[in-house]
Amino acid sequence: MRLGPQPRKERLSARLRVATACAFMTLLSGCLGDGGGSSMSLFATKPVTSAQSVTMFIASTRRDDRRGGAAAGDAGVHHAMAMMSAPPGHQPGVIEAPTFGKPNRNSHFTLLNASAMTPDRFTGEIGSHISGRVGADRDILLYVHGFNTSLEEARLRLAQVVVDARFGGVPVLFTWPSESGMLSYVSAKERATASRDALRGLIRDLAATPGVGRVHVLAHSMGSWLAMEALRENALAGSANLDGRLGDVMLAAPDIDLAVFRQQMARLGSAARVSIFVSRGDRALSLSSRIAGDRPRVGAMDPKNPQDAADLRALGVRVYDLSGFSNGFIGHGAYADAPDVIRSIGAQLAEPRKEDSTSVAVIDARGPQDPAPQGPAAQPLAPMDGPTPPGALR
Repeated sequence: MRLGPQPRKERLSARLRVATACAFMTLLSGCLGDGGGSSMSLFATKPVTSAQSVTMFIASTRRDDRRGGAAAGDAGVHHAMAMMSAPPGHQPGVIEAPTFGKPNRNSHFTLLNASAMTPDRFTGEIGSHISGRVGADRDILLYVHGFNTSLEEARLRLAQVVVDARFGGVPVLFTWPSESGMLSYVSAKERATASRDALRGLIRDLAATPGVGRVHVLAHSMGSWLAMEALRENALAGSANLDGRLGDVMLAAPDIDLAVFRQQMARLGSAARVSIFVSRGDRALSLSSRIAGDRPRVGAMDPKNPQDAADLRALGVRVYDLSGFSNGFIGHGAYADAPDVIRSIGAQLAEPRKEDSTSVAVIDARGPQDPAPQGPAAQPLAPMDGPTPPGALR
């Protein structure tokens, strides 16, 4: 029922609320990254000529993972194994997906199959996939997605990262219930908090896998806060470096309060080699900062600002400024959208280690699993304040 015209002040207030809500929905819906769907990258590289498959392991705290074929385990954690396919002609930095209808594996990233697992089988299969590998191919890459990301979107992103970075180890996805509506930012943070113990346990179990090399962590946006909290809990339990198994910790556009990040880093100390990928033009993090009362977010810090630069140096982390790589309006997914960046991340993960020259692979009764793809040709990333190899990022 229409009761009559609103006063001018109330109409303006209502319009302001609608505009604010629209901006919130537009910006924070980009946590999958500007490279999702059919978006194109500004950095053209040679496309993949043949289809590639990616086998990944999934641990989830979502209540309903029937789409992913996951089965409930202890503490409400679901476990599954999935096989994804990247299409021939895949352009690095792009997730090829249909505008509507089902994906075609000749043109799109496709879920080939997914099977539920018990916790014991989950850890056993990961060990089997590591079996027989040597060097960096014994490593695990654990991916933790950000806010407003579905299980399907998280699988697609991890598959794209593995293919584009030419990662030769075992990919693992930790997915948490963040798909709760674009206006449920606060409740999503609570759901992330409730998932800390599950992620902490997963990291501990991965590091205990027989024959594993390093456990690398790649986390995005709010998932960076979740990953750092899980690592902090392990540090409080006396296992900051996972008995020497903790590898690179890479935080892309970390949606973390600066003061909170200082505390997390203080607990980890020198046990973790932490890298953060920042961008001055990240509009999603700018809005997140406003929601938090103008508290600075780590991922939106400006290395060219003297105060920000001093704060970053005090943290003891490696900083990579991706402002020049952002190719979308939101600028929240540059770490995976720019081929130059993602290939350099892969090169950093594949960087030779002294201990690998004397390592002996553990082989189980079923023999080696999944031959690893050829390693990346790109140079490893160089810190913004360190020497820059030819072709590396600044």
